[in-house]
Amino acid sequence: MAGGHCGPQPTVLLAVLFAAVVVAAAEPEQAAPPAERSLVQPMTASNWTLVMEGEWMLKFYAPWCPSCQQTDAEWETFARNGEILQISVGKVDVIQEPGLSGRFFVTTLPAFFHAKDGIFRRYRGPGIFEDLQNYIVEKKWQSVEPLTGWKSPASLTMSGMAGLFSISGKIWHLHNYFTVTLGIPVWCSYVFFVIATLVFGLFMGLVLVIISECFHVPRPRHSSDRSDQNQTSEEAQRAEQLQDAEEEKDDSNEEENKDSLVDEEEEEKEDLGDEDEVEEEEEEDNLAAGVDEGRSEATDQGLLREGSMAEEEVGPEKTEGDVPEQPSSADTQVAGDSLRQRKSQHTDKGP
Repeated sequence: MAGGHCGPQPTVLLAVLFAAVVVAAAEPEQAAPPAERSLVQPMTASNWTLVMEGEWMLKFYAPWCPSCQQTDAEWETFARNGEILQISVGKVDVIQEPGLSGRFFVTTLPAFFHAKDGIFRRYRGPGIFEDLQNYIVEKKWQSVEPLTGWKSPASLTMSGMAGLFSISGKIWHLHNYFTVTLGIPVWCSYVFFVIATLVFGLFMGLVLVIISECFHVPRPRHSSDRSDQNQTSEEAQRAEQLQDAEEEKDDSNEEENKDSLVDEEEEEKEDLGDEDEVEEEEEEDNLAAGVDEGRSEATDQGLLREGSMAEEEVGPEKTEGDVPEQPSSADTQVAGDSLRQRKSQHTDKGP
């Protein structure tokens, strides 16, 4: 009897022990406080336009960034006081949202931005709650230069930048899928992207050619022939004009040479005329001197005749040898003829 009652006791003890273990394991779960709901609103490419209205503070971070992790607690505290400060607080994961990081042109992490009614400014202070609170309460953001023009995240330029960053993010995720999930070597992934880039470039070139052919209206053949004929005629006219200009230059040069030659001849003639005049004057002077000498000789002879006549009256006879010779007029006539010939030659040459 006693041995029969002792059989079920170990089984009961095991059951009680198992129940105690289950209860002990369940008690910590019940004692753990519920997790607090985060007041930081995640921003994505679909809801980022919310920051265009009201006042916002945005934080760009990456899960692997140590500096971003150090400011998480301060950012949560700042978000809990957002209602008091009348400001909304958001965050952007650049790994999940590369398009937004390109739209705001984020190059360092963490990055903070202030937005007031669609006007954005870069906050470059520390991510500490006190500094963030003073930045909003004291309105220090008014002294910061806003991002305007093409730098504004809402501009068309930054929208294009967002598209480029989105494409790069998708390529990066695809590369990780090839190398991590599928186990493909890295160089194979690079070769795939190179080939894909070349094929995509060829395809886009073909599309552009097709678009240009669709919108380009070809000119009719006869019009092109006419344009060629007009072009050739214009070239021929230009050549003729150039030739005419060269001929005119040659003619003008010839005329100038002729004028210079005529001037030289006239100068030579003038020089010759001056020389002839000088010679004529000298000859006239010589003739005048000869005439004067003849006259003086005639007067001398007259005096001699008178003397001889007086002697004849005194002496019985007059000898032939005593009569003096008269000046012959032949020499005077020859000199006059030579003078007339020189004057006639001078008149034939002309001035």
